[in-house]
Amino acid sequence: MSRMGRVYDDERLASVYHPGNQMPQQSLRAWATLIGSFTPRPRPVVLDMGTGTGMLATAMARWVPVRAVIGIDPSAPMLAQASQAAAHPDVHYAAGAAEAIPARRQVFDLALLSRVIHHLPDRRACARELARVLRHDGTAVIRTTFRDNLDAPVYRYWPRLLDIDRDRFPRKDEVIADFTASGFTVTQVTFFAQPVTSSLRDYHARMTTRPQSKFGFLTEAEFREGLQRLEHDALAEPPSRPAPVSERYDVLALTAA
Repeated sequence: MSRMGRVYDDERLASVYHPGNQMPQQSLRAWATLIGSFTPRPRPVVLDMGTGTGMLATAMARWVPVRAVIGIDPSAPMLAQASQAAAHPDVHYAAGAAEAIPARRQVFDLALLSRVIHHLPDRRACARELARVLRHDGTAVIRTTFRDNLDAPVYRYWPRLLDIDRDRFPRKDEVIADFTASGFTVTQVTFFAQPVTSSLRDYHARMTTRPQSKFGFLTEAEFREGLQRLEHDALAEPPSRPAPVSERYDVLALTAA
C-alpha cells in the first residue's frame, strides 16, 4: 500500500481527482446498487478501502441502506479532498493501509476495493486483513480491470498506457489465488459498464487535468500528443449527437470464511 500512498500523496493529483473521475448521478447510482447487491445482510457496515476522494463511499451511503460507510486511504491529500467534496453524515474517513486496516475483528459486512488492487504491493496481506475485519460470510468486492481485459478509452489516445498497465495490473487468476489463500471463496465474476461523461468533448475537457495516476508515467510530449488526438475526435463529434463515453470494469466478489 505504501506505493499507492506515494503516488496519491501528490497534492496536484488529489486536487483534480474528484472532478476528473466523477460520474453522472445515474452511473453512480447504478454502481452503488450493483456493489450493494453483494451484501449478505441488510443495512451493512461498509469498508471502502482506498476510498480516494470518497466518490463511491458517498454513493453507497446515498443509494444503499447502510448503517455506515468507512472510507480508508493512506493519502492525506486524498482524504482532505474527500472531507470537502464527498461529505455525508453516514460516511466517515480515516487514514490507513490495506495491510493494516485500522479496525477491530469482524466489524464489516461488505468491503469495496475500487481501482485499488493494482496499487497494492502485497495483495495477500490485504486479503488477510480483509478476512480479519469482515464478519462471517461478509463480502469483498474488487472493482478493477484485470490484465486479461484492459480496454479503457484512454488507450485509444495514449497507446503506451496500455503497455504500462499490462505491467501494473494483475491477472484475474492471480487475484483469486491471493484471496482464496486467505480463506475467501469466489461468489461472482462479472463486468459492468457505465457512462463517465455525456460526450467526447466532456471527456477531453476532463483528461486535460491528467486526473489519473497513470498519466504520471508519460512524458510531457506523449501526453500532449494523445490529448491532441482526443481533441481532434472530440471536435469532430456532432454537437447535436454527442455520444456518452463509458468505462467498463471487472467485478470480483468473494465471500469471507
